[in-house]
Amino acid sequence: MFDSVTTVALSSALDGLALRQRSIADNIANVNTPNYHAKKVAFESALSSSVQARDGHAEATTARSLDATQLNGNNVNLDTETLANISTVLRYQFAAQASNAPFTGVRSALRTN
Repeated sequence: MFDSVTTVALSSALDGLALRQRSIADNIANVNTPNYHAKKVAFESALSSSVQARDGHAEATTARSLDATQLNGNNVNLDTETLANISTVLRYQFAAQASNAPFTGVRSALRTN
């Protein structure tokens, strides 16, 4: 039950989303740093392929953004990062809640008299 494809995939998604959250935080912290290039995290395609292969394991990858730069060489867009942060937080909350469901069932079963 705890090593099912769904459980493993949710764990991979949580790892990828946590990495994305850290990257967004780094990007926002460096919004005014000359020549800083934003980091982008991708894992959804790898996760989808892994689930289709009945595995669920997927590694997130981090790459430098190729978006256009400002005069100081920085390419962090605060509006984009803020929206990405909101989306990431909501996705993380959803995945965390979904991954908690099997444990909630076990806890309920253990509490029965």
